[in-house]
Amino acid sequence: MTAGNNQMYRTGIIVGLAMAVAASWGNGAAHADNADRIQPYSENPTYWQYKGKPVMLLGGSKTDHVFLLDDLEEHLDEIHAVGANYVRNTMSQREGIELKPHKLLPDGKFDMDQWNEEYWQRFQNMLKWTDERDIFVQIEVWDRFDFSGQNWETSPWNPRNNVSYTYGQTGLAAEYPAHPSQDQQPFFHSIKGMPRYNGKLDLVRSYQEAFVDKMLSYSLKYGHVLYCMNNETSTPAAWGQHWINFIKAKAAEKGVGVWATDMFDDAYQGAQAKHASIVFDDPEHYMFADISQVNSRNFDDTHWDRLHWLLQQVNKHPRPSNHTKIYGSGYHTFGTGGPEDGVERFWRNILGGSASARFHRPDAGNGLNDWAKASIRAARLLEGQIKLWEIAPHMELLSDRAPNEAYLAAKPGEQYALYFTNGGSVSLDLSNAPGTLNITWISISMGRTVESSAKGGYRLMDKTIDGGSVVTLSAPYKGGWVAAVVKK
Repeated sequence: MTAGNNQMYRTGIIVGLAMAVAASWGNGAAHADNADRIQPYSENPTYWQYKGKPVMLLGGSKTDHVFLLDDLEEHLDEIHAVGANYVRNTMSQREGIELKPHKLLPDGKFDMDQWNEEYWQRFQNMLKWTDERDIFVQIEVWDRFDFSGQNWETSPWNPRNNVSYTYGQTGLAAEYPAHPSQDQQPFFHSIKGMPRYNGKLDLVRSYQEAFVDKMLSYSLKYGHVLYCMNNETSTPAAWGQHWINFIKAKAAEKGVGVWATDMFDDAYQGAQAKHASIVFDDPEHYMFADISQVNSRNFDDTHWDRLHWLLQQVNKHPRPSNHTKIYGSGYHTFGTGGPEDGVERFWRNILGGSASARFHRPDAGNGLNDWAKASIRAARLLEGQIKLWEIAPHMELLSDRAPNEAYLAAKPGEQYALYFTNGGSVSLDLSNAPGTLNITWISISMGRTVESSAKGGYRLMDKTIDGGSVVTLSAPYKGGWVAAVVKK
């Protein structure tokens, strides 16, 4: 097909593609029963449940677009082995020409009316292999960084690189050098009424919808998948809402339930955020929240305070709040900090009441390095003592606390999860928990339970403390620790 083909023929091809996508539903995995699909927990809708049971989503991986990894099965086994069950999967458009979603022709250009089967086979494999391992997938449909700068220069969507449409037919430009946060790319304004919309973008949107339809032809068959429309978007909400509605409509046609949202860039600003606040009062579109951006630029108690505020706003209409990205490595100027900051944010997210926590990929996050593996193991050990969906922040029960020294989540009178960022000692009010409580110390740096003995050194055992008053608890040593204090 050449750029001179008329619009009617081109539209007919797209309709034909959509019909082929619909026909593909006859193959592959059977539809997961809706009751077994991932969805908000019936007894506490700020957390997730799967196959009828509550589940905490914890993760880390070496890349975001996991489906394009050559060693994906091995990496999924590595993820599963440490107790992680959550990956981020961006529908990446930035890889080499052999791993773009559309077919590459012998002349070096792409045909937007044909698919690259290698790309989609890898996507299908990822869904199958994660399903087999009970690893949940949060898909990001669009990433603004894929459509600007150098990535736009090699993109199939750039008219220069395909035989399906021209600059004149679409109104797209050859270059978009500005940082995508400036929202200069009309690709993300293809919905009527948006600031940069023009009628030529209808053609682009028809191809966008064909792409999302193709993605859904694989993913809607599986019950372990969540959908996020964008990576840290600053585009007007109408863009993401169009795709949320599109995905929900396609799911309804198939009789399956889905959970979708969008991720806004300014969540790190907390109460000053203009875009992220859209999520708070619109649970119809934003069926869960992804507030990952609070995990950049914010450190120590400021991170806790802004996280707590965001969760309070989201929970006015109770929904899970996810963190598919926890920054903390690389010391980047946009506020990643170092690996220890990633660990602290991970634990504050967990104790703060978040439904998921995943380390961002290197080098802006810990990925699945030793820091990440130990924290995930430690979090699973804590979960073995205290179910995270049964506790909530109770900082008022702590005293004699230095800034950023310790954080507490509890079900007062029954169970307390006390996190020390780097050793320390605090007072914990156990006045309403008379009797004996078990205490288990978990090393975050080692990902194992330990207890400090009277003579020094460590023994693998529990011990008890007496409740009914304010008690002083001291971490066994420097470094990160979490204590599970549970009524006998």
